[in-house]
Amino acid sequence: MDKQITEVLDAAIKAEELEAELDALAARYRRAGSLVIDLLNHIGGQADGLLERLPAKVRAGLEGQTERALSLALDAASHSRDRVRDEPSWMTRALTTAMGAAGGFGGLPSALAELPVTTTVLLRAIQTIAQAHRFDPREDSVRFDCINVFAAAGPLAHDDGADLAFLSTRVVVTGTALNSLIARVAPRLSVVLGQKLAAQTVPVLGAAAGAATNYAYTSYYQEMAHVQFGLRRLAIRADVPLEELKERLRKRLEKRRLHRS
Repeated sequence: MDKQITEVLDAAIKAEELEAELDALAARYRRAGSLVIDLLNHIGGQADGLLERLPAKVRAGLEGQTERALSLALDAASHSRDRVRDEPSWMTRALTTAMGAAGGFGGLPSALAELPVTTTVLLRAIQTIAQAHRFDPREDSVRFDCINVFAAAGPLAHDDGADLAFLSTRVVVTGTALNSLIARVAPRLSVVLGQKLAAQTVPVLGAAAGAATNYAYTSYYQEMAHVQFGLRRLAIRADVPLEELKERLRKRLEKRRLHRS
């Protein structure tokens, strides 16, 4: 049996408990689209126009830089676990907020320098949440899932929880598969990080925008990690296929979206 599964030792849950857990995960997914993120859409214009603020050369190289940052961040975050203890979620948000302010203070050059550091801290926070759900962050399959959290629609996207592609069914994890996942995630994450960089270059507001975006992005991916690993843990506890739980979660989110419209 997969070591990752054997470490999840919760007793089986009843049907009504399963429904309550799914409701809680749906609430987490929706909560990721907070008022802070809505405010970010109005920093220097709508989110869709933020990327146009970046120089063409930066935009062109952003995807490659993101792929390299993810690869380096995965190793750095994993190795740091043996040296630095896990921090509470609020402390991680405080740290990335401070880094965002520092990155935005110096404009684009300092924002670019801050980007891989923030990516590493975010990935470390995702690993901490995986461990809180009783998954071992050292396991290749869990490392795979941690990277996959970044495939969730970015916090400036308004899909209202309709996109659950990041909860993909796990494949046999090898080094090649992990590198392939990073290559697939990087284009999507590069758009998210590009929006962040652009917000940090807003004149006068650079430091404030950097702090706000980092706070929002950290909160967002922490919530997505709870959904990712919470649903996987629930599948084991309830002995229900993950795909079935995904579909039930999707229906909850879609029902809420239709109700609001």
